[in-house]
Amino acid sequence: MPSFISKIYQWQGFSCAYRFSSQAGGSPILFIHPVGVGLSGQFWERCVSYWQSQGASYSFYIPDLLGCGQSDLPHCVYYPEDWAAQLHFFITSEICQPVILVVQGALFPVAMELVHLDPQVVRALILSGPPAPALVSENTDPRWQKVRWNLFDSPLGRVFYRYARQKSFLRRFSINQLFAKGEDVDDEWLRMLAVGAADLESRHAVYSFLAGFWRRDYRQKMRDIRQPVLVVMGDQASSISRDGGAESPAERLEFYAKTFPNVQGEVIPGRNVLPYESAPAFVEVCQAFLRGQAL
Repeated sequence: MPSFISKIYQWQGFSCAYRFSSQAGGSPILFIHPVGVGLSGQFWERCVSYWQSQGASYSFYIPDLLGCGQSDLPHCVYYPEDWAAQLHFFITSEICQPVILVVQGALFPVAMELVHLDPQVVRALILSGPPAPALVSENTDPRWQKVRWNLFDSPLGRVFYRYARQKSFLRRFSINQLFAKGEDVDDEWLRMLAVGAADLESRHAVYSFLAGFWRRDYRQKMRDIRQPVLVVMGDQASSISRDGGAESPAERLEFYAKTFPNVQGEVIPGRNVLPYESAPAFVEVCQAFLRGQAL
């Protein structure tokens, strides 16, 4: 496992946790973890461990977003702008230099909001399995988002979260929706989720995600981004939403290639959690991209 130093910083009265492994003179890479039952910055440790084993001269920063992991877990709605503001403070107060941003899955809107907030803090973006085009190409009705949130933020939602954090549910969901190969849903993955979901207060970030507060039209913000972007798709990528349609990984990649001004695309083996299920292949394409950008 990678050798990390754990630290806490204060943001808007909340304690926020992160881990880092610093390399003298190394460009900082900041990893944004996905949000889901039991997920936190721990998601990235397998990927970073492999990356470090390749003799990389980068500094790695893995924060826990507010509401996740070892950060405080306030009972509130979380919007992409909230997490973007947290990360902006983290970059400017803790890292103190622009970062290479690596983002998993549907946390893509957080990256868009962060770059929109302050383009100077991000040197390049690497997007791992970003959402299906339909999920980031149209605005959803805020009223329905609030209806879904109110349903989740009820005694029924509390009961469902107790069920959703059971090992049998987590294994079944991971096999059906996240991993290309069922055998890759290993004990390490399931233990990570169990630990991350142990505190019931972690449900608020998950339910904010499921309520769809992140779903809106991001195409103009994508067009405005001038930083180099790498989009990495799994060759068996699928959407966890019916609204995502049935486009192929190549078609999804084409959407991002046409929308970002300065973008490269790669398809590697895997499905929806590439940095975990296909860490060596994911790191290889990231390293090639960063070499090509002289970063």
